[in-house]
Amino acid sequence: MIRLISTAIALSLAIAPAMAQQPPSVALEGDVKLEKVVEVDGRSKTVLEDPKVVVPGDKLLFSTKYANKGSQQVDNFVVTNPVPQAVRVADDSAAALQVSVDGGKAYGLLSALTVKDADGKVRPARAEDITHLRWTVPAIAPGASGTVEYHAIVR
Repeated sequence: MIRLISTAIALSLAIAPAMAQQPPSVALEGDVKLEKVVEVDGRSKTVLEDPKVVVPGDKLLFSTKYANKGSQQVDNFVVTNPVPQAVRVADDSAAALQVSVDGGKAYGLLSALTVKDADGKVRPARAEDITHLRWTVPAIAPGASGTVEYHAIVR
């Protein structure tokens, strides 16, 4: 029960993305949803709902909406999100994103990164090693908006 409560607290804190480079004209809004598979008319369907209680193995969708509220285009806007310790990035999200396994110091594709294991030996990084994710939005026109997202699994 304590793990469920601490996980819920960690998830609620995680929906506010870290934005050190945020221009004042771009508004950001973080969110997290629980992904559930339900049966509808004999077919499986994935639905998103607000997470009230999460347990290990639950799938979550983290998203950050961005909107240019200014009158000038914003170029090369960087969105950086820390990954909550209570979750690991899902493999399908991890493979295609710019990620960090060192607390946000360096970024790259997961397949190109390495970490040291408990014995000090270098090994290929895995999805559970990811500490941060980063997206670069090439251009956001005045009034334009969009969303970046990743899938995660509760540890």
